[in-house]
Amino acid sequence: MRKTIITTITALLVSTVLMTACVNMQNADTDPAASDSVKTAAVTDGDFDPYSVANRYDVGAEMFEKRSDVDYGTLLKDVTYYSTVAGDNKQVNILLPAGYDENQTYPVTYVFHGFGGDHNTHIDTDSYLVLLYGNMLHDSLAVPQILVGMDMYTDKLADKESKSEEELRYIYDKAIKETGVDLIPFIEENYPVKTGRENTAIAGMSEGGAKSLCTGFEWLDKFGYIGAFAPDTGVIPTEYYKGTFWNTPYMEEFPQPAEDNAPYYLYMTVGSEDPWNIDCTLYYRDVLNEMGVKNQTELVEGYGHDSDFWGQCFYNYLSKIFRQ
Repeated sequence: MRKTIITTITALLVSTVLMTACVNMQNADTDPAASDSVKTAAVTDGDFDPYSVANRYDVGAEMFEKRSDVDYGTLLKDVTYYSTVAGDNKQVNILLPAGYDENQTYPVTYVFHGFGGDHNTHIDTDSYLVLLYGNMLHDSLAVPQILVGMDMYTDKLADKESKSEEELRYIYDKAIKETGVDLIPFIEENYPVKTGRENTAIAGMSEGGAKSLCTGFEWLDKFGYIGAFAPDTGVIPTEYYKGTFWNTPYMEEFPQPAEDNAPYYLYMTVGSEDPWNIDCTLYYRDVLNEMGVKNQTELVEGYGHDSDFWGQCFYNYLSKIFRQ
């Protein structure tokens, strides 16, 4: 059953044509012939405005299942690079899209995991995100791109298992700097990715959602798209979880974007059954609204803090990025 959005979508510019295309995509199963042309047009529309299209949270299980007729691309596991910030090697998983051609260039999306995960959490063999993206690409619902599954642990790898949650929280903070200083240069030097913020996205959930917000705003010159799904506290000062390490802010305030580095799409969302991050997600929204920073932030009825929700969020995010 369709989950209903119970908060307003901020800064929403309604477009009749695009809303019609969105409805047609949602009804694809009932009209395959019509939907094929709509899907293709939607992905290639140079006038596309991501804020004008309502997100959906009723994506069926079939979008997360493996199909016999779909090419899910090539997964490069445990790719090692040296991190000057960690002072050690780190690893990423890299998903090359179906039809990958090393002589072409692709936009790139960097994906943070939640607390306690690693680079395998969301981008791995037959993981839900790999299957979702492959199915979306096959159905012309997403732009061909390279996905990079990151590890937020940014310290000596041999010491990882001995770290407390509090120590991990601050070690994860170092991934914000490390992404711009070490990882992006490594990816751009070794893989055929398009450069520039218009071709670079970041997304994450829970603690990774907080780090996605921090990284996107720390590096506004590098990231044009920011997705934060049920982000934790610890981005800017809040009243939530005060007195705990979760509350310690990474930055004192969001940097004010200028006209030339404002996000093309900033998407935050949280489920109504989330036990931790409703208040802080909506607080981030309110602060950004006061700053005049355009965003699409939603409180979604019926979802919790789990992979079922992350899948819905990634569907929306992947359907909107890199389409301008």
